[in-house]
Amino acid sequence: MIKKLQRRFTRIALLSLTAAMVLVVLVVNLSNWISVRQELMGTLTLIAGSGGVLDAAMPGDEPQPPVPDGTVPQLPERTASPVSEETASAVPEPPESGEGMPGERETERAFNPWEWNRWSRRARNLARESRWFSVRESADGELTPQSQQLWETSGEDSRLELARQALDSGRTEAFLGDYLYVVRTTDAGRTVTFLNGETRIAAARTLALISAAACVGGILLAWLLVVLASRKAVEPTLRNMEAQKRFITDASHELKTPLSVISASMELLQTEIPGNQWVRRTQKQTAVMRRLVDELVFLSRMEEENPTLEIVPLQVRPLLRETAEPFAAMAEFQGRELEVEAEDGLWINGDRDSVSRMFSTLFDNAVKYAAGQGKILVSARADGRQIAVSFSNEVSEPLSKEQCDRMFDRFYRTDPSRSKEKKEGFGIGLAIAAAVAENHGGSISAVMEDNRLVITCLLPKGQPPERKK
Repeated sequence: MIKKLQRRFTRIALLSLTAAMVLVVLVVNLSNWISVRQELMGTLTLIAGSGGVLDAAMPGDEPQPPVPDGTVPQLPERTASPVSEETASAVPEPPESGEGMPGERETERAFNPWEWNRWSRRARNLARESRWFSVRESADGELTPQSQQLWETSGEDSRLELARQALDSGRTEAFLGDYLYVVRTTDAGRTVTFLNGETRIAAARTLALISAAACVGGILLAWLLVVLASRKAVEPTLRNMEAQKRFITDASHELKTPLSVISASMELLQTEIPGNQWVRRTQKQTAVMRRLVDELVFLSRMEEENPTLEIVPLQVRPLLRETAEPFAAMAEFQGRELEVEAEDGLWINGDRDSVSRMFSTLFDNAVKYAAGQGKILVSARADGRQIAVSFSNEVSEPLSKEQCDRMFDRFYRTDPSRSKEKKEGFGIGLAIAAAVAENHGGSISAVMEDNRLVITCLLPKGQPPERKK
């Protein structure tokens, strides 16, 4: 029970820390990627909207006062970014009130130098330092290189191929490898502008790798710290559990003495007053109390952190058949058949008395609470590195998943009305079976299958004893 509690605490703590760290990494990388994409798109929009005339858009990098007569100032001579004659000869018109910034998705919009001052100095500097090129498609589908910056003069065919792929995709803006492109339509045809975002995309990928590595390292470190601190974290609960077990053990031992005295007195009265019904009832309830005390003591011992067990190799098939003998007679008396099917050659390593008691409890539960005239089936088979021992019986009413999960809690009854009929039970037998299975490195569970309750006990495979020479 203590190890199970520590494992559960460790699992919950690790899942919580892992979820938090993964969420932080995802948020950081997503925010970084959105920022990079917006930066690249803003730079590309600036380039595409200017038609490659970047320096002409920044006269002194300061806002220009309006001209009184409404004329447009002449653009300074271009010193960078070679452009076509058609673009160089275009004279922009002053903006009208309410017009938007250049680079928006409307088509046929001319470059307006009055709107450049509404962009940040950072965006304009990025546009100056970026590698880009543009290609125009004429009405007859011919591709012509237009402008380029910081790009090799060779490789024109590859640029035209990229442009053709972008235009054929039918999208106005998207990524093509490490390139971001935008397509604009004018009367002269379509123009596609590519921006090399390799550096910024590589930085985003590097951040993603570093953050992922840091996340994995943090999870491993957290796992180590949680494992080391789990005992300290659950220590208050462990103290309460130990106090409860000590109370049960001490109370059980204290009850044994008066129960022995009562039992001896009733035997003496039985000889003095033979056949007295009050004496017989007292003796019966004394025996019930003595059995309850024994089960509580055994359960408390099984739930200790390191119970004393004599581990020996046990063959499953003979042990099941030996344990099933008294319960087969009980089932036959009720008009049912108990059938045991176990594969040969299955071995486990365990304490014989504890495992026999676990099997007896499961046999008793299957026979006692079986409904109808169906068979009570018990099977044992190999399941990977474990051995699965299943007990199956029909039930009068299907049990819910919650009832199946809580079936192994102390004093839990799936059906109170049924428990009144079976007064000989205390509701701790299945809890004892679960404790025995856990102490042997296994587990026990219950599920419903076609109106049948199936309780399965999984135990690690063992090795047969070595033959003596």
